[in-house]
Order: sequence, then structure tokens, then C-alpha cells
Amino acid sequence: MGMPISVLARGEAAGSELAERASAAAFAELRAVDAMFSTYRPDSAVSRLGRGEVTLDQCPPQVRDVERGCARARELTNGLFDATRPDGRWDPSGFVKGWAAQRCARHLAAVPQVDWCLNAGGDVIVLCAHGRTFQVGIADPQDPTRIAAVLECDTGAVATSGTSVRGSHIYDPRTGRAAEPHWASVTVAGPSLETADVLATAAFAAGPGWAEVLALAADYAGLAITTDGATTTTEDWPTTTRPLGTR
Repeated sequence: MGMPISVLARGEAAGSELAERASAAAFAELRAVDAMFSTYRPDSAVSRLGRGEVTLDQCPPQVRDVERGCARARELTNGLFDATRPDGRWDPSGFVKGWAAQRCARHLAAVPQVDWCLNAGGDVIVLCAHGRTFQVGIADPQDPTRIAAVLECDTGAVATSGTSVRGSHIYDPRTGRAAEPHWASVTVAGPSLETADVLATAAFAAGPGWAEVLALAADYAGLAITTDGATTTTEDWPTTTRPLGTR
């Protein structure tokens, strides 16, 4: 997937054989997803589909599942999230990370009495059996040595879309061009990383109308950072956050 993925386990059973097996199963599934969906691997199902060597029906069922998920995401966001690129190529990369991480989290959730934090390239899933929180840092897009806020989270997901790491890679389906740089980053918190990641991407593309995008799904809240460092949040953004500080 071209990004670091880590798992943190907390609790007396964190070092147990059951926890180790769950973590191993999660990483095994992530490797399988990478082999299937990577656009950098010429032998992946998505690459072969793009070259016309196979049809969607001939692809593994996971590819068809992702295709349906991308269609749902496009419908949910009124077209602001679209896996079909301006050149007409289907590229589900923007959907797969959240989808895959959410699938893998089920292996971790099956282990009782362990708190988990799965970090997929800065997008996070938190599962706390003990009700204690993890502190999820939201990066300052202007300075990678600092954080914009710390969100206290005991369950759910946090996803961020922006340009600080990969540059201007988010396009606006309404224009077919790169999204206008209204935001440096948009962070979304809610129950599912799959949905939070979709909403963060769509909200970034929406520019000034970002909060209206988040209102399209229940139980998701957001924090946006402008290119000059100012922050704004939706009304339901959790108040238990700490302000800008050093890592």
C-alpha cells in the first residue's frame, strides 16, 4: 500500500498467543489486499483489470466488493468521491485503505480484554475493551514536528486527507482537476474508517462546503485546517481535544 501500518495492543493479554495470532491475521490480510489492489504491481487484479486482461466478473470477490463500495461512496457524497479518475481509469486506491483496515480490525476485535490501536498511514482505528482512551494525534500539515490537536478516542476511527505528504493528489470530480487548495487537511472522526476516509477525501474536495459533506452521514465529525494554519470544526467535533503542541 506504500505506507507504514502498525498495531498497538494494550492490556494484560496484549502479549498473549491469541493477541499475537490476531495481529498476524490482520497483517496477512493487509498483505493479501496489497497484492490484489496495488496499482504498482503489474500482476495485481486491479492492474490486470486496468489493462483489460480480465473483466470485473473475473476478478476476486474482494475486487467486486470494493467496486460496490466505491459506488456507495460516490452516491453518499453526491459524486465528490469518485474512484473513476479524470482519464476514465478506475482506481480504487482512495477507498481501499479504509476498507482494508476496517476489515482487518475484525481480527483484533475478536480478542477479549485487549485495547487496540491500528494505524494505517496516519488513519487510525481504536478498539478499547477496557473503556480507556487512546490519544490520537492529528498532524499539523504545515510542520510535521507538531500536531494540530489530540483527540481522546475509546472506539471508532479517525481519517485525514490533505496534501502535506503526497502533494496535490486529490482531484475534484466536479471539475476533473486537482482540488482547489482551500484546506491543508481535513480530519474526520466516526464509527468506521471506511466511511471516515471517504468523507475526509470528499470534504477536502468540497472546499468551503466541507461541513455539508460530513452532514451526509450520521455520527461523523470533522476538523479542517486551512493553508495558513487556522482550524475550524463541525459543531459535533469532540470537545476533549488538546490544542496545537509539540509531538
